Amino acid sequence: MKKVKNENVPIESDLSLQLLYQFPDPQFLEESLRKLGVEKLSKDDVQKMQWEVLEAKIGNWIHFMRIAVKLLFAGEREVCDQIFEGIDSLSDQCFAEVTAGSVSVLLSFGDAIANSKRSPEKLFVLLDMYEIMRELHSEIETLFKGKACDKIRESALGLTKRLAQTAQETFGDFEEAVEKDATKTAVSDGTVHPLTSYVINYVKFLFDYQSTLKQLFQEFVNGDDSNAQLTAVTMRIMQALQTNLDGKSKQYKDPALTHLFLMNNIHYMVRSVRRSEAKDLLGDDWVQRHRRIVQQHANQYKRIGWSKVWFYLAYSMHTIRSRIYLGFPLLLGCMKLFSIAWALFPLKTKGVVV
Repeated sequence: MKKVKNENVPIESDLSLQLLYQFPDPQFLEESLRKLGVEKLSKDDVQKMQWEVLEAKIGNWIHFMRIAVKLLFAGEREVCDQIFEGIDSLSDQCFAEVTAGSVSVLLSFGDAIANSKRSPEKLFVLLDMYEIMRELHSEIETLFKGKACDKIRESALGLTKRLAQTAQETFGDFEEAVEKDATKTAVSDGTVHPLTSYVINYVKFLFDYQSTLKQLFQEFVNGDDSNAQLTAVTMRIMQALQTNLDGKSKQYKDPALTHLFLMNNIHYMVRSVRRSEAKDLLGDDWVQRHRRIVQQHANQYKRIGWSKVWFYLAYSMHTIRSRIYLGFPLLLGCMKLFSIAWALFPLKTKGVVV
């Protein structure tokens, strides 16, 4: 066909060249994607999937996007440019029509994820998807150049923005979910609550995406300093956790256990922050302020918890001094009360300096 063009063999119009070129190629591209495992899935299809299945498909989609843009679409663009050398508008139009269906299938899956019901576990795959769209942005702009490809470029950019928006909204959902968590998981001995470990692990995992998050904030949050935005989000999540823990601490009937619970959980937060990149973001002031809170709860725990033991100890000592008058049976009773108070006093303070 290139020979036909170069030798000026008469044909009816440029459209004839276009039709000669494009006829088999859309099918070739679509068949190539099918062989890779690309599926056309709707929002409803996505909603019905088990999370483990959906997570695997998202991982595959990221792989497919990279292959499609860097190999399949790049190859088609090269062929178009060679055949229609010097006729950019025709090259762009044929390339757009040949690739439009395949691009639509790939982007529709991304849209289905971005528009599906939000949940905390989806944040990380949303960020993965946002990362690949950012990575491929310049190549998409280069491959899909020209007016004929405007809609394809706009669709790709639109997906990138929707992924960013959904990720931001998921952040907000997570913060709210942490603050309002009403799980009744009992921690009878005042140790670290499952919510605390879950949130801290979630925040740690977020820091694996630190550069992506900063890019997201920089582009889509009113141009504010991205580092400050990430700091603010992290602080709000930590404050939401602390607010929830304050509420959970009121479930204890024993005031000593209330303070023990808060001491252990806030200490866990502080220790985890100090050992992670979160310290650089939250700062030494945050760490020192919360260490003081831990110490305050420790002091209250000792004051309330030990007061019962001191009372029975003092009572027992007084009885010992008066045993000649009160009799031995009463002495045994006092010592038994002291032993019970000692046994009931909670001592779950592993890793905390009280």
